[in-house]
Amino acid sequence: MLLTLIVELDDKPGQLVRVLEPLSKLGGNIVGIVHQRGKKTPLNRVPVEISLKIDERKIPELLTTLDDLGIVVRSLNEIRLTSTASLLLIGHIIHTDLSDTISRIDSSGNAEVVELHISMPKLNEPSTAMVTISATGEEMLKRAINELKKVCSEKGILVIEPVNEEFL
Repeated sequence: MLLTLIVELDDKPGQLVRVLEPLSKLGGNIVGIVHQRGKKTPLNRVPVEISLKIDERKIPELLTTLDDLGIVVRSLNEIRLTSTASLLLIGHIIHTDLSDTISRIDSSGNAEVVELHISMPKLNEPSTAMVTISATGEEMLKRAINELKKVCSEKGILVIEPVNEEFL
């Protein structure tokens, strides 16, 4: 099972190892870690997001072990969207109903627009947007990208194929 575990750690040496050791002992495999020291919780701790794979039967033992170690677990969620691609859009993105474009991707229930960055250099001029779509698997991601291409074609927006290398 692929999960995201968010813990709150004191900002001092050795705290991350206290979380990773139990994960390792239970056969967990770390997929990624996001550690932002500049971002503090209300309790003045550092939030750390750990993406991991672990046998779901071992999750209760992991949570008990982390609790016994005094580690604050803020959340534990199954990662449903496992395939991601980013695409560049060029055209009148805002003026052609951006919410409709996003809704048509999200409506499948198997894919979502998870990130959007827009640059609008001049009023009434074409804008550019970097759109990131995540889906429940590669096939659903391909379907979502095809839907985005269809929507953008209808709206006269140019789509530059996935810009992230792992999808090519």
